[in-house]
Amino acid sequence: MLKELIDKFYLEQENRKNQLHFYVTDAGKCQRAVFFKFKNVSAEKTDPRLLRIFEHGELLHRNIFNILYRLKIGVTTEVKIPEQELISGRADAILCLGGENYVLDIKSINSMAFRKLMAPKEENLYQIQLYLHYFKIKKGILLYIDKDMQEIKEFVVNYDENLVSQLLIGFTQLKKKIETDTLPVALFDYPTNWQCGYCQYRQICDMAGKQEIPWREFKTRVQLAPEA
Repeated sequence: MLKELIDKFYLEQENRKNQLHFYVTDAGKCQRAVFFKFKNVSAEKTDPRLLRIFEHGELLHRNIFNILYRLKIGVTTEVKIPEQELISGRADAILCLGGENYVLDIKSINSMAFRKLMAPKEENLYQIQLYLHYFKIKKGILLYIDKDMQEIKEFVVNYDENLVSQLLIGFTQLKKKIETDTLPVALFDYPTNWQCGYCQYRQICDMAGKQEIPWREFKTRVQLAPEA
C-alpha cells in the first residue's frame, strides 16, 4: 500500500522531465538514446528503486559539501555553467586548494565498481572536461565515493582542449540530426555495449536497425507494421 504510493511519487517526478537541450551528463551517452529522449519516444518505465538510489547519491554529495564548508575551503556548490545555446549543466562545486581553482565532480558508486576503479570512468571524464571548458578552469577533481563502505578515491584531471573540441563537435552534429529528424547510427559495438543493457529505448532501437535512417519514415513504418 505505502510502497505503491512511494513508487508512484518517484515515477511521476521522473516523467515530468522533458529534454529541451543537451546536458553535460549527455556526454558519452549513446546518441540514439539522447535523440529518442528529445523526440519524447515512449520508454520502458524506470525502476523506482533506481530513482531512490540516485537520490541517495545526492545526499552523499550534500555530506561532502558540508565537510568542505567545515574545512573552511573556499568553495561554491552547485554552480551552473554560463548560458549558451548548446549545453546546460551544473557542476557539483568549484573550490580553491593551495591558491588554485578546481572543478569538483562527485560520483557515488557501489563497492564492486569502486574496487575495480583504477582510473576515471570515460563518461565522467567527458563531463568534467566540459565543466573545465565552460568555467575556464584548468584542473578538476573527480571524487568517487563507495556508497556501501564510504571509501573515497580521487583523480586530478587536467583540461584537454582537443577532447573538448571533439565533444562539442559531437553535440553539434547530434543537434543537427535532431533538427532534421535523422536517427543517428547505433553505437559501433551495439548491442554488446554496456549502455544497451540498461537502455530504456532498446526495443525501438532494435526495430530501427544499426544504420542512420529518416526518423519520420521509420515512425510511419512502425505504426503501419501491425496492419501489414
